[in-house]
Amino acid sequence: MADLPLVFYFRVEFLFSDGQSDIDMRFQEVSGLGAEIGVEEFNEGGENRFSRKLPGRAKFGNLVLKRAMAADSRLVEWIESAVYGFEFEPVDLLVSLLNENGDPLFTWSFTRAWPVKWQAADLNATESALAIETIELSYDYFTRSA
Repeated sequence: MADLPLVFYFRVEFLFSDGQSDIDMRFQEVSGLGAEIGVEEFNEGGENRFSRKLPGRAKFGNLVLKRAMAADSRLVEWIESAVYGFEFEPVDLLVSLLNENGDPLFTWSFTRAWPVKWQAADLNATESALAIETIELSYDYFTRSA
């Protein structure tokens, strides 16, 4: 029986058009990996007991990434360009679940991602916790490969 994958060892890679990448793109949490099929209802003439349901388009929620706050990085520049300059440069990105040797078990490829939300952790003088930033991305679709 094959070993079951563990969720704590993963990598996120942003594929910027100029080929740049920063080491600060290490994330502690990735959520929003999911898809659903939309449902369209069709009311058939003469049939009043029910509506026919037909499969519609696939829907993809936003991808949410969490990491320790970085003061200056390529990713921060990309987000600030969208938020403050309203200049959007969609990028592709990869989320890979890794085995104990660091080799990908599964890779999710996200197409044309762009930032829709950035949020800093609450500041609290009574806690000694790492300052976390949350980055939320919209994208066209994703595919999974093994």
